[in-house]
Amino acid sequence: MDASTFPLEASPGEAQGAIRDEFAFFGDWAERYQYLIDLGRKLPAFPDDWKSEEHRLHGCQSMVWIVASGDAERLDFQAISDSAIVSGLIYLALRVYSGRSATEILATEPDYIADIGLAKHLSPTRSNGLAALLGFIRDRAQKAL
Repeated sequence: MDASTFPLEASPGEAQGAIRDEFAFFGDWAERYQYLIDLGRKLPAFPDDWKSEEHRLHGCQSMVWIVASGDAERLDFQAISDSAIVSGLIYLALRVYSGRSATEILATEPDYIADIGLAKHLSPTRSNGLAALLGFIRDRAQKAL
């Protein structure tokens, strides 16, 4: 497992700031969706044998698999979706939360979602899926403590 992909930034706040800055660069949502798709392609390889019911995240319209590892000091998440845009959403969430301590994860609200206008531009099913993903991450952090 290549856990070294994340974190890219020193803190969740810096990660959210970087996401905000990157999305501010694009003029319209067509460009932002393309960027999300490009980010999704950067997710680390996800082993096929992990694509099982055991690792499936429910609450998403598309197929999403997620695996958590680590402890309260450092939790790492690996995830993938069969949807290109959802994989991009996963990339953003992992950029903020993966490789962080349980305490940091629980102390960090996902402000980037509203800051980049994502909440307004996601379909209800994608919003539900994103909420399920963030809920899974918070739940793991809670259990690690």
